Amino acid sequence: MVQSLSQTLTLQEFLAQPETKPASEYIHGKIIQKPMPKGRHSRLQGKLCAAINQVSEDAKIAYAFPELRCSFGLRSIVPDIAVFLWEHIPLTSDGNVPDNFKIPPDWTIEILSPEQHPNKVLGNILYCLENGSRLGWFIDPNDSSILFLLPQQQPVLCHGEQVLPILPELELTLTVNEVFDWLKMA
Repeated sequence: MVQSLSQTLTLQEFLAQPETKPASEYIHGKIIQKPMPKGRHSRLQGKLCAAINQVSEDAKIAYAFPELRCSFGLRSIVPDIAVFLWEHIPLTSDGNVPDNFKIPPDWTIEILSPEQHPNKVLGNILYCLENGSRLGWFIDPNDSSILFLLPQQQPVLCHGEQVLPILPELELTLTVNEVFDWLKMA
């Protein structure tokens, strides 16, 4: 169940609090705890990160981070997968990955869990797109569909053998069926 605490905090006050498990997000001045990922969610998240990183990490094109806190504008969210082009990863002065990302991902991916409210999840994707993200995916395992969103364009609902849009910098081709076939482990 998504938990919403009634207190109103500033973003800075929220970020000063200890992290929770599962992660909490800061939206419209409220703390909303994400549901604990379950089997399908975890499998899709792991396989997507691996597929993206396989074609992009060694060449330093992009990197897919699972459950990365991104705090920008008036929100602090934790997309299921946040993909950053390599040149947008805000490295520390010694070249390491920082703990805090204060920019939206280039590509945000959300996988709907049974306990989540779809409009809250879509709202986070739309917020990312309004603040600089180039692509959003909303994955619904219950009907094997993926809604993709681009800035200032109509969303497109994909099923079956439809090829999904990917950041053009990545040499990766996936269909909806290929993504959901990852759930079959027998």
